[in-house]
Amino acid sequence: MAAVPEPSLILSFEEARHIVEGHASHLRPRSKELLKLLDSAGRILAEPVAADRNFPPFRRATRDGYAVRAADLVQLPAKLRVIGEIRAGAKIENSEIKIESGEAVAIMTGAPAPAGADAIVMVEWTSRAGDQVEITKGITAGDNIVPVGSEAKRGEHLLSPGMRLDHAAIAVAASVGRVHLLVSAKPRVAVLSTGDEVVDIDVPPGPNQIRNSNTYSLAAQIQAAGGDPVLLPIAPDEPERLRELIAEGLEADMLLLAGGVSMGKYDLVEQALAEFEAEFFFTGAQIQPGKPIVFGRVPWASPPKVANADAEPHWKYFFGLPGNPISTMVTFQLFAQPILEALAGRFLQKLVFVHAKLKSEIRTKTGLKRFLPAILSGEFEHAEVELAGWHGSGDIATAARANCYIVISPEKNAIAAGEWVPVLLR
Repeated sequence: MAAVPEPSLILSFEEARHIVEGHASHLRPRSKELLKLLDSAGRILAEPVAADRNFPPFRRATRDGYAVRAADLVQLPAKLRVIGEIRAGAKIENSEIKIESGEAVAIMTGAPAPAGADAIVMVEWTSRAGDQVEITKGITAGDNIVPVGSEAKRGEHLLSPGMRLDHAAIAVAASVGRVHLLVSAKPRVAVLSTGDEVVDIDVPPGPNQIRNSNTYSLAAQIQAAGGDPVLLPIAPDEPERLRELIAEGLEADMLLLAGGVSMGKYDLVEQALAEFEAEFFFTGAQIQPGKPIVFGRVPWASPPKVANADAEPHWKYFFGLPGNPISTMVTFQLFAQPILEALAGRFLQKLVFVHAKLKSEIRTKTGLKRFLPAILSGEFEHAEVELAGWHGSGDIATAARANCYIVISPEKNAIAAGEWVPVLLR
């Protein structure tokens, strides 16, 4: 039986994050499914999507104007004879439209450039009278024409497995005629809230009890990250029942436990996990909120047992998240989400902070990397951020008003108004 880990497994934020990323990089989804194109939006692609023809398949005009020979515009203004017009969608492969020196063709954005033309003059630099067009600005060969196959060659991969299918990826799939897409199955993520003080949301709480918000906030985060939440009953501070619910949770692809990971007498999660021969990678990170975060895995084989007793064990990953609601939200985003996304088939996403100007001075203590609820505001290029005025990691009303976290490095104890600060978007 594995021993309960020692407090020495408390790591810096960066060390803990890199450990999670290292494990995430080796995980794969359990299965795949074929979905209709729009049903696949937001899912993780499980197959390459290739161009079914050259893109563009013809020399495409990128401006409304006139198709010309650039050499005809050496002396300006230049007058050319307009010999025709080509609209977007026009079929010119059997057409006899071909411009010679001194000629031009009126053309629309997206239309195929005619033979003989090597540039498109924007309509803003022209004036038309009958079949004559006067051009007042020169142009270089190739301007405003996209060559055949310059965006993609036939057979070239446009989308790769592991990509989240956002609106742009859906557009690419539609452009190559994909009615269905193969996507990774959503991982099932069990959520287990613990503690005698926690009651279901439809139960009137006693004077010293709280409703179970953590299960529902985690379920929402799981869905947003591409998983299917499995909501377990609340685990009381009773070792036998906690073990039963942990065993039930480990039947899912991943287990999240909320609460019971601090140093109190009744914080039983780590002891219970040790009975499942858990391997602990860390039992804390030097952050606020969320310092007691626990990450590990257990060897797991669902019945029936594998025939080969020497086979490589199948691992189930778990996180013990602190019970205070904002701590739960923050630690899910920082640590649990990369494992979930890997199980969903997504490429590993590095954590990226943006920067904004601080509206009001911040004073804090050194020693921990802090992720404090904040409000990002401003307009256009002028982004500002300020603390949301939270009252500790149980202040979910403030968390709901916030839209990001200000990130403060461990050595900082004061940041002046007007300084640029890192921001983690939510």
